[in-house]
Amino acid sequence: MGKLTTHVLDTAHGCPGKGIALRLYRCGKKETLLVKAKTNADGRCDAPLLAGKDLKAGKYRLEFDVAAYFKSKSVKLAKTPFLDVIVINFGIADAEAHYHVPLLVSPYGYSTYRGS
Repeated sequence: MGKLTTHVLDTAHGCPGKGIALRLYRCGKKETLLVKAKTNADGRCDAPLLAGKDLKAGKYRLEFDVAAYFKSKSVKLAKTPFLDVIVINFGIADAEAHYHVPLLVSPYGYSTYRGS
């Protein structure tokens, strides 16, 4: 059974990204909001974002509200933060596979990859 998961690591503070609001969209001719969630104390969501028959091959987008997170940690950001909402566009080719999309983030940089 395929599933889609994510998790956030705060590389500036060396800890999980707790309480980060995120949204998952299915993209195509019509964009559809599928999930709104917040990361837990471990920087993960409590359940897969999609699993089983809900996970379909196609294009997706994850949005992470990182400026709000860093402000909540008392990080002094510019009035217009360098990173506000991080958008990750990605594809699912095999709906039977596990796709894990980690986000490693600081106020001025981020990276992502397909994890396991």
